[in-house]
Amino acid sequence: MKDMPEENLLGDYLRARRELVTPEDIGLPVHGMRRVPGLRREEVAMLAGISSDYYLRLEQGRDRNPSAQVLDALARVFRLDDTATGYLHQLAAPRPRTRRRPRRRTVPPATAQLLGAIGLPAFVTDRTLDVIAANALATALVPSARVGENRLRSFFLDPSEQALHTDWTHTAARCVAAFRRRLGSDVDDPRVVQLVGELSLASEEFRRVWARHDVRPPGNGTIGMNHPQVGRLNLTMSKLDVDGADGMTLALYHAAPGTEDAERLALLASLTTGPGRRPVGVPGVRETDGSARTS
Repeated sequence: MKDMPEENLLGDYLRARRELVTPEDIGLPVHGMRRVPGLRREEVAMLAGISSDYYLRLEQGRDRNPSAQVLDALARVFRLDDTATGYLHQLAAPRPRTRRRPRRRTVPPATAQLLGAIGLPAFVTDRTLDVIAANALATALVPSARVGENRLRSFFLDPSEQALHTDWTHTAARCVAAFRRRLGSDVDDPRVVQLVGELSLASEEFRRVWARHDVRPPGNGTIGMNHPQVGRLNLTMSKLDVDGADGMTLALYHAAPGTEDAERLALLASLTTGPGRRPVGVPGVRETDGSARTS
């Protein structure tokens, strides 16, 4: 896996962003044929106000301590937003070696209670996007949003997930960008290595998106779906960090009140939920044949 080794994360990121910016994007004249996609290294160096040799050392990983001023200059050349600029600084910062803690697999009780009471499709993922809890409405809306599944694997390897989304490539790319932002420079987790390796071998689209090194914060986004039971839906997905659970994220789908999307979501809820239904993936509940029951 070319992108995963820790030893040159900064250089990999700089190279990926350089290839995505064209001379026309920043007003440079173009003469004749160009042999490289995006900007040349010497063009980046000139625009950032540093020497070509120094920039080459940064890309090759021979210099790992650029100043904040240099990083900000490179961010301006690559037209990075605040999230991507912060990510660039994070990659350049020394990362202390710490003993990896076991991943927590149980959602906090308050979050589990929220999943059962909220009345909206909702599920919880860990930092590698494994689903560790979900309510019945979430699984009715997105069948692969169930305990034990991984959201990245579902997006790129499950044809039914791809058919569900009206703009699958855009939604999947956003998922990858949020995943990369959440990881930061901590990419040597064995679970991350295994997951990215599996998807890189199995999906050409994942390899293409992963190689871009896009980053974005988890947050609100519009999701279009063609649901087999209730038809076309345009929903907002909101993601919130779970307090007291490092790396866990609560994802919720919702629609503006009074809209046709809200009515269709309510219809799906009426077809799905019933008395006594509880979220899967919380203490005292186990999943059996697609349903949850107390143990």
